[in-house]
Amino acid sequence: MRLGTTEIILIIVLALVLFGGGKLAGVGKALGKSIKDFKNEVKEDDKDQAAEKKDTEDKA
Repeated sequence: MRLGTTEIILIIVLALVLFGGGKLAGVGKALGKSIKDFKNEVKEDDKDQAAEKKDTEDKA
């Protein structure tokens, strides 16, 4: 199912009515920070796995 322009506008208007502009800004900021933190953790985990694999290969 694909959302059209009308549906997206309706969702935004409903969100503004329910939560207000200030609270939505806070939610957006928190969501952006969460996504950024998640990406950073994934990158760190990849680096850790690569280092661990390299250490294992060096010992062999």
